[in-house]
Amino acid sequence: MKKKSTIAVLDHHLVPKMKILGEKDKEKLLKKYGITEKELPLMLADDPASQALDAKPGDVVEIKREDPTGSNLYYRLVAE
Repeated sequence: MKKKSTIAVLDHHLVPKMKILGEKDKEKLLKKYGITEKELPLMLADDPASQALDAKPGDVVEIKREDPTGSNLYYRLVAE
């Protein structure tokens, strides 16, 4: 098993805000876009951000990116 990072990855100013979606929110997301979770882009479980969130394979992570035009939401399925 890999050693967890001691750096606060999620607190870095270049890392967008992230959170793990609950089951109800995950179902709403998939229904809204008419997709299955397997159709979401992947985020590896050993990614430093995944580890900082304590995300497990099968979790869906919501990523909120800010830019000059506003904020945008992106979603990733955590995979092994």
